[in-house]
Amino acid sequence: MNIRDLTIEELEIVVAKLGEPRFRSTQLYEWLHGKMIYDISEAKNVNKSLIDKIKYEFDVSFPTIYKEYISKIDETRKYLILLNDGNIIESVLMKYKYGYTVCVSSEVGCDMGCKFCASTIGGLKRNLLPFEMLAQIYLISRHNDLKISNIVIMGSGEPLVNFDNVIKFLKLINSEKGQNISLRNVTISTCGIVPNIDKLSKLNLPITLALSLHAPNDEIRKKIMPIANKYDLKSTMEAMARYFISTNRRITFEYSLIKGINDGKNNAKELCKLFEDRFKNMHVDFNINLIPVNEVKESKLERPDNSNIIEFKDELEKHGLSVTIRRELGKDISGSCGQLRASVK
Repeated sequence: MNIRDLTIEELEIVVAKLGEPRFRSTQLYEWLHGKMIYDISEAKNVNKSLIDKIKYEFDVSFPTIYKEYISKIDETRKYLILLNDGNIIESVLMKYKYGYTVCVSSEVGCDMGCKFCASTIGGLKRNLLPFEMLAQIYLISRHNDLKISNIVIMGSGEPLVNFDNVIKFLKLINSEKGQNISLRNVTISTCGIVPNIDKLSKLNLPITLALSLHAPNDEIRKKIMPIANKYDLKSTMEAMARYFISTNRRITFEYSLIKGINDGKNNAKELCKLFEDRFKNMHVDFNINLIPVNEVKESKLERPDNSNIIEFKDELEKHGLSVTIRRELGKDISGSCGQLRASVK
C-alpha cells in the first residue's frame, strides 16, 4: 500500500505500531497532504527512524508529470501523468472566474464503451488508487504554484465503478490537514451505475452528481451508450431523483449533442417530456449541460451546427428547463470533454 492512501486515523494506528508518538502521524500527514511532498524524506521535522520504518513497510513512490500541453486559445493545460507501473493517465487544469479546477481521471482507460468518448477506445486497464487521484491534484498544484479550488471527476474512467477508491480520495482531499477542498466543490460524473448512485446517496455527501444522459430515449441511448442496455432511463432517472431527495444537492444532466443522432428539435421536445414525466411534482432541482460533441479521431460522430445547438437550447428553455452550453476549454490540446485517453498517442 502507498503511504498516501492512509487517512490520518489510519496513519495514527501505523505510527503507534511502529513505536512512535501519536503527534508524528499529524506531522507526517501534513507533509504528505498539506505540503504535497513527492519524496517522504522531505518531511524535515519527522525523525529519520520513522521515515526509514515507513519506507520499509510501505510504498512511498509517487507519479510524475510526463508531458504538459498548453492551449493556445485559452489558459487550459493538459497533463500526461506517468504512474508508478508505467501506465499513463490524463488530467486537465482549467481556469474559471472562481478559481482553478482539475478534471481528474478515476481509472486507467474505461470499459463503458460510449461511442463519443476517447477514454474507452483502449478499454479498461485498471482502477486508480486514492493516491493516484490525489497525485493529479498535487502534481498540477505544485507544478503551477497555485491552489486548486474545484474538482470534477470527469476524466478517464467511470468513478462509480471504482467506488471505494473514489470515496477514500474524497475523504483525503477534503481533510483539514490536507488540501481541505470542500466537497461542495466536487462534481462526480457517471454514465449511470444505478446501484452505486443509490450507494452514494446513502453516504449523503454534499457533492454534485452529474449523469451522462446524452439521449432522450432508451433507443438512442443504447446505440451510443452500452450501459443503457443494463439500466434503462426510467431506473436511472429515478436513482438521480433519489440522490437529490437524499442530499438536497442540485443534480446535473450532461447531454452531448451529436449531429443527426440526438440534436433534432424532436429530440429536444422528447427530452422535455422525459423530465416532465420522471420529475413531475417532485420539485427536483437540476440543470442540463449541453456539450457539442468533440472530435475523436476514431469516431465518425460530428458536432452539430451552431444554429442547431442554439435551437436545441431554446426549445428546452421554452419548456422552463435550466440549460447551459459547456465552454469548450482546451480543445486544441484534446483536453475537452470526451477527448482524454489513458496512453500516449
